[in-house]
Amino acid sequence: MIRPDLVLLDRDGVLNIDRADYVRTPAQLVLIDGAAAAVARLNAAGIPVAVCTNQSAVGRGIISAGMLDRIHDALRDGLARHGARIDALFACTDAPGPPSTHRKPAPGMLIDALRRFRAAPDRATMIGDSLRDLQAAQAAGAARILVRTGHGAATQAAGLPREILPVAVHDDLAAAVAALLDGGA
Repeated sequence: MIRPDLVLLDRDGVLNIDRADYVRTPAQLVLIDGAAAAVARLNAAGIPVAVCTNQSAVGRGIISAGMLDRIHDALRDGLARHGARIDALFACTDAPGPPSTHRKPAPGMLIDALRRFRAAPDRATMIGDSLRDLQAAQAAGAARILVRTGHGAATQAAGLPREILPVAVHDDLAAAVAALLDGGA
């Protein structure tokens, strides 16, 4: 796997602990151990980091768009406490249901990020914990990494469809970033 010009990250299960009942307040956003340091490594390497996250809690009426903004402010603050930053955040708030161009597995958010950073798809890497993350990356033309945090172990155990291969698999974001930067992905 080549060193990317852009890293795309899912949020829940990659950066922060995924909750079955959704992250509904800033206080419920808890970073996964090592995630902030991994983002800081990407920052230090000069690689832009964009989060591409489905946030159907807004579309379902569980939280407001304003609350989602506050949660994302908490994410930025939590990363900053460890010397890390995200360069852009794309959130699709559509509820599941009718097909959406931006709700993963659709590639819309990833394509928006590629355009914003003027990155070629084959020079970008998506790191996620679910099949829909990998499907969106494949549809956008980006390389794919599955982390075993969040839903990742279950996603791996269920088997990865042939059409999304190759997919590198790592224990967590820190291991994925180490592989990207140290050439072992």
